[in-house]
Amino acid sequence: MHVEEDSFKNFTWLLFNLPEYRSVFYYRIGKISKLFSFLANGRESLYFDTPSSEIGKGLIIQHGFSTIVNAKKIGINVQIWHNVTIGKSESGTSKKPTIGNNVKICANAIVLGDINVGNNVVIGAGSVVTKNVPDNCVIVGNPGYIIKRNGFRVNEKL
Repeated sequence: MHVEEDSFKNFTWLLFNLPEYRSVFYYRIGKISKLFSFLANGRESLYFDTPSSEIGKGLIIQHGFSTIVNAKKIGINVQIWHNVTIGKSESGTSKKPTIGNNVKICANAIVLGDINVGNNVVIGAGSVVTKNVPDNCVIVGNPGYIIKRNGFRVNEKL
């Protein structure tokens, strides 16, 4: 019973103190969110266009200011930082990225197109990714390239 009480306490604290958390929560519960949103608004500049059923557990939005999330699917334990754009490479198409598990997308990164971002990937701040990313990589730069793969330092094009 103690764990449940702590869980409810943590949920309540997150809901009332973090507008990014509220935005994700409201998005996941759908139309019923209108009953709650009059108490506390979400982050207005945090935009989702990914089906809520396709967003895995453990999504963390860090400082969700000016962030657009428009992916086919987002895996579990994904972190998305501020001013990130995840979306289509061409308007009017459905060519959206698929984000794997345990992915961290740092500030000002751009991830576009019908691509797959593998599991255990870090996309560095300011990086632009428009090609598939293999598992266990660190990506930096514009255009993005691999600087670490499976724990070893490399310098590879995507």
